[in-house]
Formats: sequence, structure tokens, C-alpha cells
Amino acid sequence: MLHVRVISPADQTDEVLRIALGSPAVVNVVKILGAACSPPGDVVEFSLAREAANAVLDELQGLGLKDNGSITVEQIDLSISAAADTAEAVAPGDPEDAVVWEDLAARLTADARLSWSFLAFLALATQIAAIGVLLDQPILIVGAMVLGPEFGPVAAICFGVLRGRRTLLITAVRTLVVGFTVAIAVTAACAAVSRLLGWITPSMLEDRPMTDFIAHPDRWSFIVALLAGVAGILSLTAGKSSPLVGVFISVTTVPAAGNIAVAIPLAHEAEVGASLKQLGVNLAGMIIAGIVTLLVQRLLWSRFGLRITPVPSVRPTSSSPSSRDLRG
Repeated sequence: MLHVRVISPADQTDEVLRIALGSPAVVNVVKILGAACSPPGDVVEFSLAREAANAVLDELQGLGLKDNGSITVEQIDLSISAAADTAEAVAPGDPEDAVVWEDLAARLTADARLSWSFLAFLALATQIAAIGVLLDQPILIVGAMVLGPEFGPVAAICFGVLRGRRTLLITAVRTLVVGFTVAIAVTAACAAVSRLLGWITPSMLEDRPMTDFIAHPDRWSFIVALLAGVAGILSLTAGKSSPLVGVFISVTTVPAAGNIAVAIPLAHEAEVGASLKQLGVNLAGMIIAGIVTLLVQRLLWSRFGLRITPVPSVRPTSSSPSSRDLRG
């Protein structure tokens, strides 16, 4: 279940209540007149089955509450209520499978931003991958994959393409390009210093059977990237974080960046080209699979999602069992 709090101007409270009470997936409606100070207005709160969230939230946003009020949505961890159980039973599908598009948009917008923490994590992951390449240590490669934060912008690109959000798309692409550029540059600089100190030599990239796959992209690289893209999007939309770790370990984006970074100062041009291809293949596979997965989910929920049954615009009285009126 989700907890929704709406602040609305007094002249729109009736419409908010109509939307809330008109959906069988909404329960525990509370109306508090004049309670909001900034922005001023009335407060309406209710519990909402996750499966029906898109229909209800779309109706509320249609009232223009983003500009003259507010809509806040929170996850309810525990709800002990027969009415809530009934609301979830009425809503089609399973709550774990429901995609709340506005919630997904908010999370991906945050993940798509270029921040110092994103650059730091990606640079650290790339350096760990570079050391794993030089030492031919798969465990370091796996660690670098888990640490890399690049799937957030990749998912944001998929969402931006599907939903036509140009600003989000541009932001996510810029974050990926700048992030990998900075991570590779920092790691290459460290590798160049290490070569001057005699810590690494070009021969270290010539015989490494355990990590040689990084510079040899093939059809399987693309297939794995497709599968990882599907799994990643499903883990984000379902709110499950544990499968997302498996996605990080599946694709060789960060290891490819690490290989590029050490190949440049060690003058292995072939390794640079092959690793760039590996990086492109993995990113392309995840983006294609992510867009298709989101498209399928949107089609399914637009067809089977619970729609609101309009009811007359009436203000419930204090005797209504589904709401209570508190005068502020």
C-alpha cells in the first residue's frame, strides 16, 4: 500500500475527494480543512493500492496540484486493515509487479544527475577494474562491477526515450559520457605514473587468460547485456534491490573502461579499440532491452491497470465511514 497526502486549495478539495472516494483501491480517507499553511489549503490523506496508483495520481495531477498544492506519496511498510486488504484484492495484479511511473521517474531523475559521488564511485570502480586487469584477478573485476553506479543513468536513458522526457535523456547521456571520461582519465593518469615508477609494464596486458574476455566482445556479450538490461529494469520497477547486484556483475562496462585506462599509457592500441567496442556493446544491449521492457510493462498496465470509476462530486459528511473532517 501507498500513503498519499494531498494539499489542495479549498475550492479543489471536493475534486480531490471525488477522485479518492471514486476508486475502490483507496481506503482510510482523511480530510482536514484548512490544515496546510505553506502552501495554504486543505489536507486530504488516504491509503492507495500500489496497482492502482497510476490512475489515481494521473487524475490528481490533472487538477494542477503540482502548481497550487502538492502530492506526496510514501510506501507503507505495514498496514493492519481489512479495508486495505480488500482494496489490494480489488486492484488487479500483484503489488510487487506494479509500476508506479511517477515514483520511477523521481528515482531515475535522481540517479541520472551528475554528482561528485557518482564520479567518485565510477572512478574508484574503474581503478579497481584496471588493477584486476593488470593482475589478471577476476575477483577484482567482480568487485569493480558491483561498485560501478552506471546502471542508474542507463535506466534513465531507457525511461527518457520511452516517455519522451528529453531533459532526462540529455542529463543521463551527459552523466554517462562525462562519468566514463573522467573515470578513464583519472585511471589512465594513475597508470601512467605507475609505469614511470616501473610498477607496471606493457607485458602485463599480453598474457592474462582470466580477464582476457574484457577485450574480446562477441555475440554473447550482447546477449548477456540484453538479459542484464531486462533484469535491471524489472528490479527497479519492482523495488527489489538484490537482483540489481546481479546486473552489475553481469555486464563488463566498468572493466572495459578500466582496460581502456591502462591500455592507453601502456601503448596497447588494439586493447583500447576492443575495449571501447565492449563498452559500446554492453551499453547498447542494456539500453535496447531496458526500453523494450519498459514498453511491455506500460502496455500491460495500460490494458489491465485499474481505472477510476467516476462518482458525483460531493463532499462527504463527518458521518461518512470512509473519512473524518477535522476543522483547523
